[in-house]
Amino acid sequence: MTLLEAIILGIIQGLAEFLPVSSSGHLMVFHRLLGIESNDNLTFIVVLNLGTLLPLLFTFRKDLLELIRQPFQKTVYLLIVATIPIVIATLLFGSFIEGLFQSTRFLALGFLLTGIILILTDRIQDSQKTIKKMSYFDSLVIGLAQATAVIPGLSRSGSTISASLFRGMTREDAAKFSFLMSIPAAFGAVAFRILRVLTGHALLADLNFLNLFVGFIAAAISGYLSINFMMKLIKTAKLKYFALFYVFGLTALIFILF
Repeated sequence: MTLLEAIILGIIQGLAEFLPVSSSGHLMVFHRLLGIESNDNLTFIVVLNLGTLLPLLFTFRKDLLELIRQPFQKTVYLLIVATIPIVIATLLFGSFIEGLFQSTRFLALGFLLTGIILILTDRIQDSQKTIKKMSYFDSLVIGLAQATAVIPGLSRSGSTISASLFRGMTREDAAKFSFLMSIPAAFGAVAFRILRVLTGHALLADLNFLNLFVGFIAAAISGYLSINFMMKLIKTAKLKYFALFYVFGLTALIFILF
């Protein structure tokens, strides 16, 4: 991987992470298109995910400070419940999930499902449920949606926002809860990767740390632009256009190329 390719992949990660189009799926596509061969692409993807945490922490800094100051509140418990499914999925199916990132076999299916989810989501009428009015069952359903999004091509933000809207949440709070619950998931992914390195299941020898650094910075900058755009987009209920003019088109391209 060249320095320029690392920057390109970082920009793609940042833009796609907060838009309902699957950042991991895009990275797999561009790895193939750019002809990047690596024994540990997943580590690079995890580092890019960590890069997109910076704009997330900055954008929701007030909400996070409130959660830190008052850790024994309902929102914290809701986030914990929402995180449980992906923790269980990672512990039970970690090796299988990693295997999915080594092949594009299921990539087109993931993008196709994302497009269908976005079209169905735009049909949901606006509701009035806020995060404070959520039930623990609501957070569990949204957490299950996040757990299924480990499949490459299936958008995490698209799945969790859609699940939130199906549970009757307002569009703004659906996006906010989706982004807040991605924070522990991202930290968990990094911790899991470190554990893989310590146990000898992942190697550091083939990693280029300069590429990791510039990819991290590129993901952080583009992620900041993406998250602000998504917060505005979700209010207009135009997600179906991502499906019709982009996701389905990308699905067809993947079928043709791979």
